[in-house]
This record gives sequence, C-alpha cells and structure tokens, in this order.
Amino acid sequence: MKFDTILVQGGHNPSENRNAIAVPIYQTTAYNFNDVQFAADLFDLKVGGDIYTRISNPTTQVLEERLAMAEGGIGALCVSSGQSASLIAILNIAKAGDEIVASENLYGGTINLLGITLEKMGIKTRFVASQNPEDFQKEINEKTACIFAEALTNPSIAIADIEGLAKVAHRNNLPLIIDNTVATPYLLNPIKFGADIVVHSTTKYITGHGNAMGGVIVDSGNFDWNCSDKFKCITDKDPSYHGLSYTETFGKAAYIVKARAQLLRDLGCCQSPINSYLTIIGLETLSLRMQKHSDNALKVAKYLQNHKFVKSVCYPALEGNQYYDLAKKYLPKGASSLLSFVIDGDRAVATKFLENVKMLIHATNIGDVRTIVTYPALTTHRQLTAEQLEECGISESFIRLSVGIEDADDIIADIEQALEKAMA
Repeated sequence: MKFDTILVQGGHNPSENRNAIAVPIYQTTAYNFNDVQFAADLFDLKVGGDIYTRISNPTTQVLEERLAMAEGGIGALCVSSGQSASLIAILNIAKAGDEIVASENLYGGTINLLGITLEKMGIKTRFVASQNPEDFQKEINEKTACIFAEALTNPSIAIADIEGLAKVAHRNNLPLIIDNTVATPYLLNPIKFGADIVVHSTTKYITGHGNAMGGVIVDSGNFDWNCSDKFKCITDKDPSYHGLSYTETFGKAAYIVKARAQLLRDLGCCQSPINSYLTIIGLETLSLRMQKHSDNALKVAKYLQNHKFVKSVCYPALEGNQYYDLAKKYLPKGASSLLSFVIDGDRAVATKFLENVKMLIHATNIGDVRTIVTYPALTTHRQLTAEQLEECGISESFIRLSVGIEDADDIIADIEQALEKAMA
C-alpha cells in the first residue's frame, strides 16, 4: 500500500470483522480464551492474541499497525498520551544510574519529564542547547542510554538534523528517539533518516480534532540491542516471563514487544478503545489536513513577517529562517502548522492580544483543525525558570500559533484586529 491507502485501509480487513468497513470499537476489558493451554501460551508470550485491554485491544491493534506502516516501522504500541509514549520509550531501555542526552528545544512537559520526574527515578538528562549534532557528542558518556530530540520542536519550531543525530548516536552504539508529533508521518519519516524509535502525541495532528487523548511508540526494528552491555534489560532473561530473552525470542521486534509485555503491563497507561477509534478516524484524513495546515501556516507567517507590530516570526518554510535549508531537506511538502511570533510590546500587550482574539481559540493544544493561540510563558512552559525560558527562546511577548484548516484570510483578519486592539 502507498501512504494514503495505508491511512485509510491499513491493518483492517472487513471480512475479519463481520464485514464492517469501518473499524469496530471493541469496548471490552477481557477476552474469552479458546482453551486452558491457549490461555497459558498467551501469558507466556508464545502465541499472539488478546488477554486484557490494558495490554492489547483489537481496535487499538488496527491503529498500531496503521501507524507502524505509516512511519515505516516494524511495530507500534499505542498508549494513553504523548507523555506516556515518551516515558515508556525511555524506561524501556533506561534504569536508575543511566543518563539521557536530549535537546533543550523540547515541549515544556517533556523538559519536566526528563529533567525532574525521571531524575527522581535516578535517570539524569544532559540537555544540549544547540541543534548541532556534534554538541550532543560532547555530553555522551559511558552512562548514556539514548539520544532524545523532537523532529520539529514545540514551541520554538526548530528542526533537528535527524541524519546527523543518528550518526552520532550509532557511532556510540546508542538508539536515537525522535518525537515526530508536529511533523507527522505525512511530512516526515524520521526512520528514513536513521531514527530508531519514533514517538507521537496522537492527541495532536494524527487525531486532528481535539477529541481523543493518545500516544504511540513506533519501533524501526533497525537497532542492534546486542551491540552494547547497556541493554541487558532487552537481551538478558526476564524473570517475569520465566527467563525469556526478548532479543532471542522476538528478534528485531524485541524493543516494542518488551514495551508492551513489561512496561504497559506494569504501568497501565493504555489507550481506551474509543480513543483508538477516534484516532483512526482522524488518521484517515491526515494527508489532506497536514497539507492544508502547512499551506495556511506559510500564508499566515508571510503576513506576520511584514506586520508593523511584530518583531519577529519563526516558521521554517520562510526564506531567511535559520532552519530553511533543513526544512527543504526534511520537510519538502510543508513545515506543519506551528509558528511563533513576538509582538513588539510587553506582557500587558501580549495579554491584551489574547483577550481580543475572536475566532482563534485560546488553548494549550496543537494540531487541531481549529486555529489555536497559546501564550507559552504563562501556560505550557509555566514551570520553567527564567533561564530555561530564555534558552527555549520564549519571551514575555512570545505567541505560539497552531494554524488550523479554516480559510487563511479569516485567520489573518482575526489576528489583525486583535493586534490593532492590543497596540491601541
């Protein structure tokens, strides 16, 4: 199947689901076992099948297969949120005493997860301020378990040099984890550029309608977990499955099987069947939406670039942007919907702008079909220190837009009237 066909039909055969052309919602917690031996084999991971919806569900399985196909991976695990996806992706290979090397240019919630919560678990993160792959090399040591970065960062809209990061990671026998939420598999496939694991908050663009929480981990199947003693958690025997070794038993799928059979089993952050269903519905129109998102965002960015009340605009597809060349390499079809701009004023002016938008929605979500405006300094990045905000490029008049698929002229008109009132 080609990409658009995968989004609509991947992983679902109507003849196997009472000829239903739409993926059914399997709203069940448990499943009938064919016989006693089959139940035992399921719990020993000797056969495939469903045990309990905390671990797997037929509706969610279709979504997982579809997303794995879209990203070019060998398998996927859907979870309850993007934060859960990042957490499990890391905990699946990192333990107390290990370290992570991560970009400083991350979503505020991810910075808190890596810099505060994981540190309480004994996992330290070394943050890298630049986007230069060789600067990541400087922070790698014998304790490093992985490199983590966002393909297209939120909210500073920087582009990671995935190919360069992959070279650094693999030179050190480390996996590269890329958060591809903002770009989506329609605009970018990180695995093609060397990423080993891809995570998404499916709550955003993949669902696209602001109505279902979810996250996903996609395994490329390309990383050799036997390349280092650091990954004994995957290569050695798991006592909770009678000494089973994931690499010996599942080969290239070792990582993603362990994430489900061990981490999802124990942490319980599973995706509900109804949210999987809603995400499948959204995924079917991903290509159409992402192209409109990208086209609208470029038009809005060009308008803001020439506005007398705007100090600066950040959108990678704008000529002159520092990531323009990387955008042409990694995002030839478009640079997604996320852009930021700095109003020529202080916090009071920024606040007045937000209070005067009419059509734009003041919220913290991104990737919705509706245009959403956010003030990161007081919301998504509220927990960050002044120094961290500065490192992320967030000032007191910094505004983030997630440009929707409405008519671009209507979006621009609403921004115009709100800016006029804010600066009056």
